[in-house]
Amino acid sequence: MEKPSYNTAIVKSFVIWSTLWGLVAVLVGVIVSLQMVNPDLNFPPYFTFGRLRPIHTNAGIYGWVVGFIFATFYYITQRLCKVRIWSDKLARFQLWFFNATIIATAITLLMGYTTSKEYHEMEWPIDVMIVILWVTFAINIIMTIIKRKEEQMYISLWYMMAAIVGVAILFLVNSAAVPVSLFKSYSAYAGTNDANVQWWFGHNAVAMALTAPPLAMFYYFLPKATGVPIYSHRLSIISFWSLIFMYLWTGAHHLLWTPIPDWIQTLAMAFSVMLIAPSWGSVINGYLSMNGQWQQMRENYLVKFLILGITFYGLQTLQGPMQAIRSFSAFIHYTDWVPAHIHMGTMGWVSMIGFASIYYMIPRICEKELFSIPLANLHFWLILIGQLIWSISLWVAGVLQAGMWNAMNPDGSLTYTFMETMVEMYPYWWTRVGGGIIYLLGVLVFIYNLYMTMRTGKSPSPAMTEAEGRA
Repeated sequence: MEKPSYNTAIVKSFVIWSTLWGLVAVLVGVIVSLQMVNPDLNFPPYFTFGRLRPIHTNAGIYGWVVGFIFATFYYITQRLCKVRIWSDKLARFQLWFFNATIIATAITLLMGYTTSKEYHEMEWPIDVMIVILWVTFAINIIMTIIKRKEEQMYISLWYMMAAIVGVAILFLVNSAAVPVSLFKSYSAYAGTNDANVQWWFGHNAVAMALTAPPLAMFYYFLPKATGVPIYSHRLSIISFWSLIFMYLWTGAHHLLWTPIPDWIQTLAMAFSVMLIAPSWGSVINGYLSMNGQWQQMRENYLVKFLILGITFYGLQTLQGPMQAIRSFSAFIHYTDWVPAHIHMGTMGWVSMIGFASIYYMIPRICEKELFSIPLANLHFWLILIGQLIWSISLWVAGVLQAGMWNAMNPDGSLTYTFMETMVEMYPYWWTRVGGGIIYLLGVLVFIYNLYMTMRTGKSPSPAMTEAEGRA
């Protein structure tokens, strides 16, 4: 059968730009971590923690993660559907509009224009740009799937379609606002309704942008990297439908002990605990796919990233439901435990899957061998060590914070002042800086390896060429 002519140039372009924004995200993250331990590094009005922190999160989520989602979705969809993407021109427009949107977001946030909503700080003109960008992307992917030549839809396509539809619904509902000027608007919701909608969006943005797409990549690239099929396609489908149904009810666990009605809090808490099952369905599916193949953890650098990534996903989906229980939430909420939990997901689970996906794609679309496997292994160990240092130090800090905040004297007065708690945090915050720098070094090694692969990489081995021909 004649091999379809795929558009690989757009994949390569999205990889390059998403990697650039990933570097910005990690670099700004290191800067804001330094500002936490040395306030003199805040330079008002633009380069302060309050303005740089949302740039760090938005560059990470929307620049790095959404950027490599665009790249991998275009790569995977063409191969699973056995057709070229529906519109090359639409994809090219999307690439440049994506960068324009990220730049506009960074500029407006630096200038202090913000809705103040977590993960949705962009004001209404940027929201309009994001809608245009996502609709463009959705049309291209969905039309490619519609005109596919492969009848069966592999599980990755299901996760991809869920992500496309889910993000669209979440973003449109939460961005409903009344503009009052060019860069100022007020939410269409008020009070507890606004909070409830915001965290319905916030947690399900994690579901549809930081869970479903990496699972689509994991289910595609693990069999490609190992050379063996996924353990159970049926289990993957069951996990998919369970995950999509349960995730949508969990957002209010961010609002425990607030004026949100108790029944909503309890519903979110119950579904959060139930969410362990479909999440671990994918983790178990990945582990069982490695039966008889565990030696590849030593021999195959791609498998290291993929299996450690799904392991962090499993840990994340145990820790998250635990935090959704009222008694535990009352103890750790507002402490440094929470950012440690978030970054285990973004730096461990999501980014490791992203790195593996890019390492798989670039040599094949450039038709070159990876420049250096030892550098890829070095990259793996740097980001693993950096992420563990970062997360563990803040888990310990969070428990210490919670303990000091809740400590009471016999007369009922607080044992420690807030400032005494702050002083105790400094060693852990410095440790976070160290972990962030190590992670940043890993990203720089990754970028150098990709650059050298594109520039001077050797011709691909016959095995690689044959595998790409079967893709």
